[in-house]
Amino acid sequence: MYLVRKSLLILLLLLPICLAVDAQDRKVRFATVLDGDTIPLYYLSEINIVSDGSLLTATELRKNKKLIRNVRLMLPYAKEGRRRLDKLEAEIAKMPRKQRKAAIKQAEKDLLNDYKGELSNYTFSQGLVLIKLIDRETGRTSYAIVDELRGKLRAGVYQAFAKLFGYNLKTKYDPQNDPKDNLIERIARSIELGKL
Repeated sequence: MYLVRKSLLILLLLLPICLAVDAQDRKVRFATVLDGDTIPLYYLSEINIVSDGSLLTATELRKNKKLIRNVRLMLPYAKEGRRRLDKLEAEIAKMPRKQRKAAIKQAEKDLLNDYKGELSNYTFSQGLVLIKLIDRETGRTSYAIVDELRGKLRAGVYQAFAKLFGYNLKTKYDPQNDPKDNLIERIARSIELGKL
């Protein structure tokens, strides 16, 4: 009986401390009212669920070292390109037509100034991977992006110039139907998940 009373007394003394600590820990959260009940809303960070079938096997890792290296090198450029494109499209959506053209030309100059030297040092196969990864990140081919921002004439000039060097800016990224694109997708996912 003495032990029970002592435990109860300790519990009663610790309860206010626990409540005070809990109250300090609470942050302002959003809530919604549904049928008279207040339901708290929690925003969770994104998670990726990957089945073992989508990760690379040991044989694929061994056979595709060059492709893995190329994707690892080019993926940051594709992600940066998507980030800049999203920013540019958000900015020009609010501008009048003449200002749009000037902003697009300036963005193109900035992009060339920032990356022309770096990208000219990469190989042909890395350029092919970059074209695929740009489509992966933006959902549009390189040709379509230039066409939307600079017009059909400029896109045609870029396409003709790319063809001289063996590239095709109209190359689509299709991981569902193209085995090589599927491999690129699995490599990119593995890199994004920190598995490679």
